[in-house]
Amino acid sequence: MNTLYDLSPLARMLIVGAMLALPPLIWVGYQHRRATPLRRVQALTLLTLFLTFDLVMFGAFTRLTDSGLGCPDWPGCYGNASPIGASIDIAAAQVAMPSGPVTHSKAWIEMVHRYLATTVGALIVVLTAAAWRARLKDGASAERPTISPWWPTLTLLWVCLQGAFGALTVTMKLFPAIVTLHLLAGLLLLALLCWQLVLSLQLAGGRPATLLGPGLRRLMWLTLAALLLQLALGGWVSTNYAVLACADFPRCQNSWWPLMDFEQGFQIWRELGLTASGEVINFTALTAMHYMHRLAAYVVLLLLALLAWRLNAVPAMRRASRWMAALTGLQLATGLSNVVLDWPLLAAVLHTGGSAALLVVMTWTLASSRAR
Repeated sequence: MNTLYDLSPLARMLIVGAMLALPPLIWVGYQHRRATPLRRVQALTLLTLFLTFDLVMFGAFTRLTDSGLGCPDWPGCYGNASPIGASIDIAAAQVAMPSGPVTHSKAWIEMVHRYLATTVGALIVVLTAAAWRARLKDGASAERPTISPWWPTLTLLWVCLQGAFGALTVTMKLFPAIVTLHLLAGLLLLALLCWQLVLSLQLAGGRPATLLGPGLRRLMWLTLAALLLQLALGGWVSTNYAVLACADFPRCQNSWWPLMDFEQGFQIWRELGLTASGEVINFTALTAMHYMHRLAAYVVLLLLALLAWRLNAVPAMRRASRWMAALTGLQLATGLSNVVLDWPLLAAVLHTGGSAALLVVMTWTLASSRAR
């Protein structure tokens, strides 16, 4: 393989994505064959949201199993649409480096991730087409309301950007800034789909948004901003493999303020494991990444606990409040497990999943409410 980009398997990859998207599309179409266009768009949005959540989880699994370079080119695997056709190249790479990054199992994990991403992309294309068809055919009226087709159009543009980050993740050899942006783009894709789902539910059910006090709304936006910052810090820790820089809790390296190199730790544009000048990154830089993520976690946990308590006093928000409290507890448990249990795979994947679920709950709560 002489090039990182080989578009020859692209058509076959798109066909695979279309074939994988076809069964859920048929199921949604059959289940809602007598429904209004809005209901069908709503069901398709829910399905796409669910599969996008799965994609984020499987992306975490791909990263945590060091399978991100299981196929070192894009979009296929050594110019093939599956690891089956690349078995000779994979075997040769595995003989040269038995522990990876290229092995048969890692190649399959990486390609399954790409197949799932292609499936989500195909569903978003259909969702955009269905939204525009409903608007152009029936228009927007009180009798037959439709969601603005610009929402799924924005989502389609965003998933294309997400695909570009996925390609750069491979071709730039797990460049930390690109991998972190790839994770954040996937999480924001979840938020976009969630917001659209809430809007379609409100239109279909004729339910107005829940009115909340301006102070509570400000607390929600503040918590969301803190959560997004924490997601970025968590992605930075994970992509730089800094989770084990602190192996004790609540202190780090038996200190309340360990030796940290913030300048190296937060140099954004550099290769994995190296500084911007090409030197090997210091352990104190990894410590700075980890400890800042931990300190920010305390603030986010307090904000989430306060917000869940405030929302519990609003009858229409009690379910969201309980989900928020439960997911906050899950994040605390899995975060501690990553530190004291030496970064177990299950806890690490659940930690990413809990972050994604918290973002969905926060987005749902904001989309379904308005300032009084």
